[in-house]
Amino acid sequence: MKGIVAYDSVYGNTKLVAEAIAEQLRSDGYDVELVSVKESKTAPMGDFMFIGSPTRIGRPTKEAKKFVEDLSVDFWKSRPIVIFDTVGPFPEDKEKREKWLARIEKSAASRLRDLARSRGLNIDQELLHFAVTGFKGPLAPDALAMAKDSAHKFVATLQ
Repeated sequence: MKGIVAYDSVYGNTKLVAEAIAEQLRSDGYDVELVSVKESKTAPMGDFMFIGSPTRIGRPTKEAKKFVEDLSVDFWKSRPIVIFDTVGPFPEDKEKREKWLARIEKSAASRLRDLARSRGLNIDQELLHFAVTGFKGPLAPDALAMAKDSAHKFVATLQ
């Protein structure tokens, strides 16, 4: 099976999360294509996809939004898509950060999910949020481990 990990990144944090997801998927035995939505010229094809964007004032980047708008509904309507984002700044304290992450209502991930669903794409129920602890980063200390764990759990559902 082939997985696509597509992302946009402004300060490099979302790219790091995408790379961690791709690394875990490869470790789990999947062929993976890592795609920067800014550099992508053709629609990616695979058996499943992760799409990520940084949250910019509660929204995804325009490039991530356009990427979702341009996906082939005929191709992706029956293949699972997982949406993730980076969001913050959040406190460095893990317990406080987890409480804040649980309260997120509008973010890049939620808006991309809504857009994709409105187009008829097959979106996984769970949105993945990865915290940054400053405006430009860095990622929270547990973010990359959480990204790998989320990817591993997702592919376990494909079995």
